[in-house]
Amino acid sequence: MLANLNDVLYPAKKGKYAVGLFNAVTLELARGIIAAAEETGSPVIMGTAEVLLPYGPMEELSYFLIPMAKKAKVPVVIHFDHGLTKDACLKALDLGFSSIMYDCSTDSYDENVEKVREMADIAHSYGATIEGELGHVGDNEGSHEGSSHMEDPSKFYTDPAQAKDFVDKTGVDALAIAVGTAHGAYKLPPKLDFERIKTIANTIDVPLVLHGGSGLKDEDFKKAINCGISKVNIFTDINIAAVEAEFRAFEYMEKGIIDLVPAAVQAVKMEVRKKMELFGSVGQVYSNKADIHALIEQVVKEVMAQYKK
Repeated sequence: MLANLNDVLYPAKKGKYAVGLFNAVTLELARGIIAAAEETGSPVIMGTAEVLLPYGPMEELSYFLIPMAKKAKVPVVIHFDHGLTKDACLKALDLGFSSIMYDCSTDSYDENVEKVREMADIAHSYGATIEGELGHVGDNEGSHEGSSHMEDPSKFYTDPAQAKDFVDKTGVDALAIAVGTAHGAYKLPPKLDFERIKTIANTIDVPLVLHGGSGLKDEDFKKAINCGISKVNIFTDINIAAVEAEFRAFEYMEKGIIDLVPAAVQAVKMEVRKKMELFGSVGQVYSNKADIHALIEQVVKEVMAQYKK
């Protein structure tokens, strides 16, 4: 079922678990993500980011991401991540994405507030949710998601008091914070500022987002979630898992691309499952009677529709 951030992140915030966002720039990635979510009974967020559009045009992705979300037996948010331009965010909303992130974190604070506030009003008019970023999450070498390298990331960490002001003025539904992570693969283990996460979580009401999750240690994830993170973004780990599986399949079979597809889907599914188990989102779809009844109602509708045909 197609959902937005509020549908999945507020239960996560209350339940002290996190929901993963996994970028899906190909059908194989999307199939693996959905399969993992349905098999584990986990809510999930999937989509793309503006810097990933050269690898999968937004309009073409919308042709399968949104229908797959609507057919899924679990809540699936279709999210446009790190929207860097107003036009791209508007296009995502017009195409039916249920959530967007407008990343103005490299602008001045006042510009960030004004741009995101305007976009929040627009997104909400579509019934969609919006994520903002305060502070700035940079990237590691070779990252496909980040846009800047920083010698001293701590200079760009999110200020808790400013975070409250930002949320109050913009009306965002979720806030990405800078606390020591970066996009892409890490050469050295990052050092997260867990106390900063905890302070921000106790200062603002909206769910917090951790970008640059691929490559973190399991204990870092668990501690960050316990401190107040409700959404974790992952791409590098599933991206690498898919291509490694394809290489192994090709070496074994020496056949065409259709023989590699099942290997990629399976590898993505297994990697996503591991993250869902780590984040604590497994089984959360069925955590209350309302969720169970909603799922039963959806299944009944599907069966009746098939019967009428």
